[in-house]
Amino acid sequence: MITALRTRARFARYGVKKRSDAPGSPGSRATVAQTTFLEDNRDALIAVVPMSLTAHIPSHRKPRRSASKLAVRAGVAGGVLSTLAMAGTASATPSAEPLHETTLEMPVLDLDLSAEVSSSVTKAAENTRAAAVDGELNALEATARTGAAAEAKQAKADAQEKADAEAKAKAKEEADRKAEEERASRSSARTGLQSNSSSSSKGSSSQGSSSQGSGTVTAPATGSAAAIVNFARAQVGKAYVMGGTGPSSFDCSGLVQAAYRQAGITLPRMSQAQSSYGTSVSLSSLQAGDILYWGSKGSAYHVAVYVGGGKFVGAQNSGTGIVERSLSYDKPTGAVRVL
Repeated sequence: MITALRTRARFARYGVKKRSDAPGSPGSRATVAQTTFLEDNRDALIAVVPMSLTAHIPSHRKPRRSASKLAVRAGVAGGVLSTLAMAGTASATPSAEPLHETTLEMPVLDLDLSAEVSSSVTKAAENTRAAAVDGELNALEATARTGAAAEAKQAKADAQEKADAEAKAKAKEEADRKAEEERASRSSARTGLQSNSSSSSKGSSSQGSSSQGSGTVTAPATGSAAAIVNFARAQVGKAYVMGGTGPSSFDCSGLVQAAYRQAGITLPRMSQAQSSYGTSVSLSSLQAGDILYWGSKGSAYHVAVYVGGGKFVGAQNSGTGIVERSLSYDKPTGAVRVL
């Protein structure tokens, strides 16, 4: 019974009816499914359904082949068959002409390449050696050129430095020569003035006045002027040093600047600027504390402080140092008053 139920279920699954076992039954001709068996197992396992182009169930329909595929298959089969037929015919027919073997002799090159190879290697080595020598020569040339340029630059710098030193020495020598000529001129002028003064002032003994052709000056020093004069006279005997501003040594403009500093007045450092600082006064109207200058105003080469009584205090030179002299010793060119 169990087997019968499985058989029914299997055929019902494929949508067919099991044929009748009775012979001559009406359903014997409507068989559309058959059973398969495995060895002694008589139970039906799988229903094998023949495929048909007109089966009711779509999955049981046999796929239709297109005409183009059939034509292609027919052509391929025909070509294969014709090729096989031709091959068989050719193998069956004996060759009309006998075959002859031909031997070709290849030319043999009898060349001695060792000499050429050796020559080529030697030539390449020589070329390499020549290139290395050229590179070394170029490097040496570049090094020499660089060294020569550096030496030339150093030589130029040395020559320029030497030329500058010579120019400075020449300028200093020229300045010393001019200063010597001016000192000689002042000495000759002073000698002449002294001779004239001695001949024209015999029997005259007035104190506090001086007759020197430039007027009589008798104004006493008071206030700021006294501070300036006292400081200047206190420096007499100290050394003259160019560029000195004290306290142990001075030059001419440094002494004047330091003296006016005692009165709270700041003067320019150089004699040229000091000669144009303040108001110009004549040598016949001098007062204690006035600035005396030698040379043109604004470009004076020497300055000093007038201390009254026809005298001045100045830093003359390295030979005399700071001294107090009469106006007749070295007559100034002009004077300016700052106080």
